[in-house]
Order: sequence, then C-alpha cells, then structure tokens
Amino acid sequence: MNTSPLTVLGVAHDALNFAMPAEACDCHTHVFGPSANYPLSPERNYMPGDALVPDLLALHDGLQIARVVIVHPSPYGTDNACTLDALRLLGPRGRGVAVIDAHTTDAELQAMHKVGVRGIRLNLETSGIHDSDYAATQLRWATARVAPLGWHLQMFTNLSVMASLREVINTLDTPVVFDHFCLARAELGTSQPHFDTLLALLASGRVWLKLSAPHRVAQDPDGAAMTEMARTLIAHRPDRLLWGSDWPHPGGRPGQPRHRDQVEAFNPINDGHALNRLAAWVDDAATLRQILATNPARLYDF
Repeated sequence: MNTSPLTVLGVAHDALNFAMPAEACDCHTHVFGPSANYPLSPERNYMPGDALVPDLLALHDGLQIARVVIVHPSPYGTDNACTLDALRLLGPRGRGVAVIDAHTTDAELQAMHKVGVRGIRLNLETSGIHDSDYAATQLRWATARVAPLGWHLQMFTNLSVMASLREVINTLDTPVVFDHFCLARAELGTSQPHFDTLLALLASGRVWLKLSAPHRVAQDPDGAAMTEMARTLIAHRPDRLLWGSDWPHPGGRPGQPRHRDQVEAFNPINDGHALNRLAAWVDDAATLRQILATNPARLYDF
C-alpha cells in the first residue's frame, strides 16, 4: 500500500524504506516542455506531454535525491535547448547528456560543457537501428568528438549490438555507458546470448551500466528473474553500475502503437517503489552508496 503523500504528475510514489545516501543521484531522467517553448523534431517517434523541472525537483526532494542527470530525449532531435535550459535551472545539482550530429560545432560542445553536459547519447533502439557496422561507425565518430572534453558515450541499444561492438570498445579511451540493463531480458536469465559479453566488458572497466527502467526488460520488475539478473550484475562489478529512474517514463505502453502527432501518456511508474526495489537487490549500505552516489560523482564530474 502506498502511504506516501508524494504525488507528481498524477503518480503516487512510495516513501523510502531505507536510508538514502548523501549526494544520491538519479542518472537517467528527461525534461519535456513547456511544449510552447521547445518545438519537437519532425522526425520524432512520439509526442510527449510536459514534464518540467519543478515536477522533477518535487519528485527528487520527496525521495531525498540530491543530484540528477538529464538525458536529452529523442523527440527534440539534436536541438538540445530544452535540456540545456533545464541544466541552467538546476545549477550544480544537475548534469546532462546531449544528442549531437555532424553540424554541432566544437564551440557548441564547449558551451554545453559549461552548463553541465558530460556525455552524448547514441539512441539506436528508439529508431530501430540494429546494424552493427553503423553502430561501430557512430561510436568511433562520437569518441572523436567528445574525447577532448573528457565526456562519455551513452548508448541505448541491445545485447546483440553491444556484443558486436566489443572490439571497438576495447580500443576506446572514452567510457561507454549502456542504458536500461542493455535491454537484457530478465526472463531469459543470465545465460541468455551475449550476457556474458556484458559481464566481460563490465569486468574490463571500459563500460558502465544503468540499472534503470526494469519495467522495460522484465514482465515483472519485482519478480525472481529480475532480481537474479540485477544481483548478478551488482555482485560482478558494483563500481561500474548506476541507477536511473527514467522519469517521467516515456516509451509507450506494451502492445500499443506510438503516434507522432498525439500526446503519449507517460507510464505511471512508482519511483519510490523502484528505489526500494534497488535497495532490496543490494546486500549492504556501502554498495548501495557506491551505486547511488560514488559512481555518479565520478562519471558525471559532480
């Protein structure tokens, strides 16, 4: 039962049942809108509603989250204005991950760095891109752009594409971060194809993984299969793991078509419950502090 008074954008969030570490960070959020101020890309796959910085702060203040990473969402294409304005409002509390293209100048990257951007995202999955050669080309190009700034590369892709990039990743000095468990399916278990490659890359120290949005990779995020997969990752390399809520939870509903010109409702995910679930996956307070605070401070240069 939800006994917490915290409600944001119509979604209730459980109170925490553990001691939140100081300087905890939500490493995967998005800000949308106000829609009148930030035009959407004509190439978008969906139309979001508004989810503003005050809404995000209300959630994080209620859940005792001190820091946040804004990941630039795909409906804006490479126009990072909404994300950059959000970072200006957040100040030292926030960091960002931008989306760029060949037209983005070095001067623009420097300006982004000044307001808190520390990485760029290659969003292959939302666009349905699973071509390994294309992914490798993009990875090399992105590395050349951001390495001088000390940034990282964030990739939203699946285990198969990740595995095809192993040799490329092993040549990079730039850290690579995989979103949302790298889309490993909980029900397929830790012996599913390419999960061993994910573990090997984590062991190498060359990649980071976000324990974010388990509802995207599990039929039952609270179930035994999800718990087993998460605990395997946590036991393997906790110093390369991050937590993110994926607030305000875009991504559509299972089995429902997506529409470019009709506002798509966010998924009503209880983020307090998600944090309590994370705490249940972790064996001890020191490891929880590492995932929620120490690792983000290092990767995002807080």
